[in-house]
Order: sequence, then structure tokens, then C-alpha cells
Amino acid sequence: MHLIICAGIHDPQLTQEFLKDLSTRLSAREIPPYDWLIYPVENHPPYSGPHILWFVHQQLSRTYPEQFLQIPLVFIGFSAGVVGAIAAAWGWQLLGGAVQAFIAVDGWGVPLGGTFPIYRISHDSFTHWSSALLGAGETSFYADPAVDHLVLWRSPQAVKGWQVSAIASQPIVYTTAATYIANLLRGVNLHKA
Repeated sequence: MHLIICAGIHDPQLTQEFLKDLSTRLSAREIPPYDWLIYPVENHPPYSGPHILWFVHQQLSRTYPEQFLQIPLVFIGFSAGVVGAIAAAWGWQLLGGAVQAFIAVDGWGVPLGGTFPIYRISHDSFTHWSSALLGAGETSFYADPAVDHLVLWRSPQAVKGWQVSAIASQPIVYTTAATYIANLLRGVNLHKA
């Protein structure tokens, strides 16, 4: 399984911090390793779905020439990267590819929908509730207390908040953004197996 990381318009070091913490959490939970593809936002706009789709196609077809569309993908977008990542996920499916999940980190105002599981993560309750009007996803997370937009991406392990489900009977859980993401990825892996 491949994680497609689509960051926003910010210092690339923030993405490196995000990935460092996430990879530590994934290995600590004994989750089978993911291969990472980090979309180069320094060379192409993060909000461009065609650019992201081209990048993913180029990378995977080089590594898996005969079966690249069978590689399950999980897209993680942040900020402006959510715009491009959701378009690329739809495009990947139109090509016949498999999208296992889509995780939108602070994609405020971005409509989300698809035939794959979608999850939203927000830096505050206002962003969470107002974005849910455009597609809440299966479960979501919002920071409480609220944090700065970039802190959510750089340091998800330090961001505490609430995990809520679209299913009313599911419990609301107080956790960290990093734990929420790691649990999502663990669930995607278990569902795939």
C-alpha cells in the first residue's frame, strides 16, 4: 500500500516533521510498512489534481510497470493539498486504480465525496463543523483546544481533540491527531488484508 502525501503551501520541513512522527507511530503499532510518495509541492501547485495524478502515475508505473493500477493508495492532503489530492483520487479511480482511503487535514471549504472512505481532521471546531457541510466523512477529528493551522500538520502528536463518527451510536473519543491518523491507517491495512 502507498501513502500519497500532498502538503500545502508552507515550509517543507513541516511535512518532514509530520512524516517523522507518523512513521514512528506506525512502526510502534506494528502496522505493515507503507511506501511513501511525497508530491513535490516545491515544483508543482498542491491544488492541481492533474499534476498530482501525473506524479503518482509516473512514480508507480516506473516501479510496477504491469500492475501499477492494482497498488492500493491512501491519499493524505493538507490545506491546499486537499484540493489537488481529492481530484487526483477521483482521477486515479477513473483510470481503474484502487483508492483505499482519503484523509483531509484542514481542508476547510473543500467538498469531499467519493466511493472510498473519507476522513476529515481540523484544527478547531468551527473548521470541523463548517467543513462537514461539504462532506463529513466516516469519522473525523477536531482539535480541542484549537491549534494553529500549521501546528496540526507539523506536530499532530501534540494536538489533542475529539474523534467523532457520522454514526450517532459510535462513541466520541478524546485522543491526539497522530493517534487518530495511525488508527485510521491501521484500520485500512486490516480492511485490506
